[in-house]
Amino acid sequence: MNTKKILLGAFVVLIGLGLSSFTDKDDDRNFQVAKNLDIFNAIFKELDLFYVDTINPEKMIQNGVNGMLALTDPYTEYYPEEEVSSLKEMITGKYGGIGAVIRYYEKKDRIAVIEPVEGMPAAESGVKAGDVILSIGGKEMTRDGMKPQDFLEKVSNALRGEPGTSFILKVLRPLKNDSTVMEFKLTRKNIRNNPVPYYGMVQDSVGYLALSSFTDNCAKDVKKAFIELKDKGAKALIFDLRDNGGGSLQEAVDIINLFVPKGKEIVVTKGKLRQAAGSFKTTNEPIDTEIPLAVLVNGITASASEILSGSLQDLDRAVIIGTRTYGKGLVQTTRQLPYNGTLKVTTSKYYIPSGRCIQAIDYAKKNADGSVARIPDSLTNVFHTAAGREVRDGGGIRPDIEVKGDKFPNILFYLVNEDLIFDYATQYCLDHPVLASIDSLQITDADYADFKKLVKAADFTYDRQSEQLLKTLKEVAEFEGYMEGAKEEFKALEQKLNHNLDRDLDYFAKPIKEQIAEEIATRYFYQRGAAIQRLKDDADLKKAIEVLASPEEYRKILSGPDMNVKL
Repeated sequence: MNTKKILLGAFVVLIGLGLSSFTDKDDDRNFQVAKNLDIFNAIFKELDLFYVDTINPEKMIQNGVNGMLALTDPYTEYYPEEEVSSLKEMITGKYGGIGAVIRYYEKKDRIAVIEPVEGMPAAESGVKAGDVILSIGGKEMTRDGMKPQDFLEKVSNALRGEPGTSFILKVLRPLKNDSTVMEFKLTRKNIRNNPVPYYGMVQDSVGYLALSSFTDNCAKDVKKAFIELKDKGAKALIFDLRDNGGGSLQEAVDIINLFVPKGKEIVVTKGKLRQAAGSFKTTNEPIDTEIPLAVLVNGITASASEILSGSLQDLDRAVIIGTRTYGKGLVQTTRQLPYNGTLKVTTSKYYIPSGRCIQAIDYAKKNADGSVARIPDSLTNVFHTAAGREVRDGGGIRPDIEVKGDKFPNILFYLVNEDLIFDYATQYCLDHPVLASIDSLQITDADYADFKKLVKAADFTYDRQSEQLLKTLKEVAEFEGYMEGAKEEFKALEQKLNHNLDRDLDYFAKPIKEQIAEEIATRYFYQRGAAIQRLKDDADLKKAIEVLASPEEYRKILSGPDMNVKL
């Protein structure tokens, strides 16, 4: 018998079995998809026909869609036709409106303007932070039982519209001891959120540039600002990506291209489908490949911001300063759906120059209760920068220099949330119609005393975490039988943790004053003023200036391991 024929026959049979296995798996999956779609469709029809009350088909199907998407990740979202404009705004940073930030103002049960945007219709017409919106185009803006968030959306939609259209905005403006109704004729225009809210020289030859988002064409804004800083004498640059949640991957690559040579591979994407795989390289001649760079990051620095900071770290092109970043290594694309809807869906993971993916959470491995956890450091892998420095995947970008900032105190959260800092800033601006410069802004002891009076007059109270935890501990001690022997200790601890508003306002005076000053700076000098005010006492900035001022330390941080053999 011919052995070759026997082996060949067996090989063909094995291939046939393998193909049959794959075909069976595909057929079974297709059957499961079709089966469950039929079940979903049938259940809805039965409910619509037989349920005792009339159901809302749009709401019910939407809840079904939301439940389905909840099994994926937070970035995979469905946008029905009426919400597609918000997705486009997120991507482009553009919308038709008046250029003003608004929020629900509980004291008046209305929507208030909290920040007109510099140079936009609201600011140009005289609308100010603190103005309470009464009507838009003759239509009263009242809550009428709506949830605050829905009310906010209602007012926002009324303010937006086609560029060139006009309307009358009626507001209630606070005065020193009263208020007055004012009207403004506003003409909508194309509004573009400025991705570079501030740039300037921070010390001698050190330039500073803040980037708030990666919207369309933001790389051009960064390039323009960078060239201007160089013209002003910048010999080093601090790039601030703190609180930047990301955006366009391509814009991140284009910004990196300002500092690294043409032809460098920056990002590789990998997904289930071939279309999700890609390579992003620098395609232009850079502006400056030698200027020392420091990049500021924090826990909200995410996505495209992590591509920028992580790639510059992998290429040993910048010193990263701050706290560990968020850890979003996923890429989304948009898919068009019937009836003009859009699905934003995660299609791939991205990998930066060292080969690492910095995704911190594996959404495919959810707990029984639906929760997810970050990848522990013990399960991350070591990669190497171009110079051989160790970096790790999973868990975001770890800074080269970690700077632990001050924690946001609990009392400050409540002061902001209850609009007390907002109200004080409104009062301050009424008492100080003109502020000569941002440098002259200082919250004095007398100013802070006035603020404390306002807080006390509002009967301000807040939940203290220590009191909540002590209450829980007492309940546990009682349950486990330890309370009898620990009564005196608990009593002493209760006395030490006694709620004392005066003490808390004094103890946390520094961060509260900083928040007040930033709010006031925004009133006079818009986003630019707020940015300058924040930088007055900024630990990350100080460390960046220190590193950039020492070429030896800068080179040491970015150098690889010493490969010289000592004999």
